[in-house]
Amino acid sequence: MVDIATRVYNHKWKIDPIVRSLIDTDFYKLLMCQSVFRNRPGTTVTFSLINRSRHVPLAELVDEGELREQLDHIRTLSLSRGESTWLRGNTFYGKRQMFTAEFMEWFERLRLPPYHLERVGDQYELKFEGKWPEVMMWEIPALAVLMELRSRAVLDGMGRFELQVLYARAMTKLWEKVERLRDLEKLRIADFGTRRRHSFLWQDWCVQAMLEGLGEKFVGTSNCLIAMRREVEAIGTNAHELPMVYAALTDTDADLAQAPYEVLADWHEEHDGNLRIILPDTYGTEGFLRNAPDWLAGWTGIRIDSGDPATGAETAIRWWRDRGEDPREKLVIFSDGLDVDKIAELHAQFAGRVRVSFGWGTLLTNDFRGLVPGDRLAPFSLVCKAVAANGRPTVKLSDNPAKAMGPRDEIERYKRVFGVGVQVVQEVLV
Repeated sequence: MVDIATRVYNHKWKIDPIVRSLIDTDFYKLLMCQSVFRNRPGTTVTFSLINRSRHVPLAELVDEGELREQLDHIRTLSLSRGESTWLRGNTFYGKRQMFTAEFMEWFERLRLPPYHLERVGDQYELKFEGKWPEVMMWEIPALAVLMELRSRAVLDGMGRFELQVLYARAMTKLWEKVERLRDLEKLRIADFGTRRRHSFLWQDWCVQAMLEGLGEKFVGTSNCLIAMRREVEAIGTNAHELPMVYAALTDTDADLAQAPYEVLADWHEEHDGNLRIILPDTYGTEGFLRNAPDWLAGWTGIRIDSGDPATGAETAIRWWRDRGEDPREKLVIFSDGLDVDKIAELHAQFAGRVRVSFGWGTLLTNDFRGLVPGDRLAPFSLVCKAVAANGRPTVKLSDNPAKAMGPRDEIERYKRVFGVGVQVVQEVLV
């Protein structure tokens, strides 16, 4: 087991790469990238950093030169032979050769495209523009770099002994959470914490703790590199990025209304089983399910990623019943801002009514709340989203309007097209 405190203390080196592999990313990125490579390879997109927690002055905390060094290093990365062999030959979700030969040949040649970085006040403007399959691969490593550089900046003044104590406290805090989760019968939980982790080493330690403490209740990690090294399942399906870009490319309101279903029709052609998971909240869950084609009711499950999670699950259960499906055979994946209390509450409420699973993110891999003076290591909400496609702005509405993004006039248009009514604002913690 790595001595994390000593490694952190030694991060005073000129350049210590935060991201050392192109597969230090979430599994759903690779699945989506293959879908985009097959269906929309010529689309030009722009991704942009968005700091929802404006009280965190990233440009004051993170040195621009260090940030550029880390980003430049990522542009030198390519798949290793071992990584390529794992992706080509491993079984994912019970399926051999998940990735096609054509996609793998492209991925093995991939180098990430240039970036645009500029300081604006106390924040950074960080953008990536180019062909969709290439640019989309920047999202996860860019976020991981910024989150870890922020952690390093806070820890920079600490001595080796102080760091040892800090990490001992953080390990104890996490292990107490694991012990509470151990008591939940038939729990299924995965690590979804790559994007806003404290650091790669800490995420890896968290996965080890889950493996040791939960056994078969721990079903895998979204992080491909950790999954490969620890020989655990790589977990993930799809994200809001797909419907956001598909929608931006439409010309009429009628086409816009069908865009989220066109995404899933393309996905349906490629995947089956537990990869057929609906993410319905991009433009409002209620409207999405109300207008969904009948064939979607036959999919395996739904991931709930915004709004009140219990409300979202009850909506899904009603929808399945209305479509003649048995909810007890369906899978509900909760994945928004989870911590132990909420996991236990949702597990008790829905176990036996549906198959329940949890994707535990930031508060697994970055919960250092209360461990340093001023709470300067508390996690915050940083995202990197597709903001334009072929020169047109993208829009996300979400079930929580605090997560909405896009030009105001386009947001109003999308609300009209998708029939989104009054929404309840909920605090975005992470």
